[in-house]
Amino acid sequence: MTNVAETNPATNAAINAGGPSWTRWLVVAVPYVWLLLFFVAPFLIILKISFSDTAISIPPYTPTFKGFGALGDFFSQLDFENYIFLTEDPLYIWSYLSSLRIAAISTLLLLLIGYPMALAMARAPTSIRPTLVMLVILPFWTSFLIRVYAWIGILKPDGLLTLLLQTVGLMGPDQQVQIFRTDYAVFIGIVYSYLPFMVLPLYSALEKMDNSLLEAASDLGCPPWKAFWKITFPLSLPGVIAGSMICFIPITGEFVIPDLLGGADTLMIGKTLWTEFFGNRDWPLASAVAVILLIMLVVPIMIFQNQQKKVA
Repeated sequence: MTNVAETNPATNAAINAGGPSWTRWLVVAVPYVWLLLFFVAPFLIILKISFSDTAISIPPYTPTFKGFGALGDFFSQLDFENYIFLTEDPLYIWSYLSSLRIAAISTLLLLLIGYPMALAMARAPTSIRPTLVMLVILPFWTSFLIRVYAWIGILKPDGLLTLLLQTVGLMGPDQQVQIFRTDYAVFIGIVYSYLPFMVLPLYSALEKMDNSLLEAASDLGCPPWKAFWKITFPLSLPGVIAGSMICFIPITGEFVIPDLLGGADTLMIGKTLWTEFFGNRDWPLASAVAVILLIMLVVPIMIFQNQQKKVA
């Protein structure tokens, strides 16, 4: 294979000069600047607020950072009472656990539904694969909020699902489907909304698989189900991991779907965050909730990435 550097005079000149060109540094710097401005900086602001105290003011917390000259006073007033309170109040503990439970179950359902879809797409004729991919991403052409609202009309007691079951005779005229405002409705809304995020990474991994491996396994007498678990599934693990992470992480902090489809007993950390920020106007406590949630999600990902580097 021809080395790209050997065919690029500009690259050769930069290397011979003793280092990469400024364009390379610019390309590398862009994503880091993006993360600094839109991830690190907001996180530091939230972290700073989480160490503050609630106050009847605008903004509703103290102390307020007033320049780098006040760093000493700022750090001297920091306390961990908001974080300590989170460990003492069972509401927040159950919110975290419930969010992780719903996210884990939803991710498993997405994998069970999305894997056969992606496998069928990957094994479909090449000519129709672009059409199948377009059908998967077609829901993105409609607003996310509108799609969730549509499920209200389907799942509510006098909605379309009840009407359909009554029409086909599976329910009596006085019976109604009691799904709306339950965890089941939340699972339905989440699986429907996040299914493309699971299917696309799986399809990308399965499409690259060499089908001759399955043919060789069949020639050697391996049954199809065993060939799937020995060949197809292990080769698709990068897609499984990518799709699961893409779904699990945002589902854990989901707010819109539990708020619109879930009931009062549907406890998720996203709803708790909204209540603390806008209902109770307790910004320091809400910021502490957000910081812990971020640590819960980011630390396992970093550990996994480090393990993958060691394996590689």
